[in-house]
Amino acid sequence: MRLPSEASLLRIFIGESDHVEGRALHEVVVERARQRGLAGATVLRGILGFGANSRIHTSRVLRLSEDLPIVIEIVDAADKIEAFLPELDGLISEGLVTLETVHVITYRHNATPEGAL
Repeated sequence: MRLPSEASLLRIFIGESDHVEGRALHEVVVERARQRGLAGATVLRGILGFGANSRIHTSRVLRLSEDLPIVIEIVDAADKIEAFLPELDGLISEGLVTLETVHVITYRHNATPEGAL
């Protein structure tokens, strides 16, 4: 798969305890992105943060939060990201979604040779 040199970065800020369809929201978003053939997605788990309600979420032992910040990043061609936005809107009830233009420097993968395990 080739990405254009100019692409879009979709960044989704949610909480670890966010669920949809009885499953972790971040897992559902990544699955849906894969089903749509997007180039890739990465889920990052934060150690500290706060959102619109200004409540601090932290991984410190004395204040262990069950709702740590989660960031999902997806990079692909602008038209593919735009086509994914309506589906994403139906999944997210709380959080922040941002979109920005990025310059892709390298996007490579190592294909497993035929017959190799």
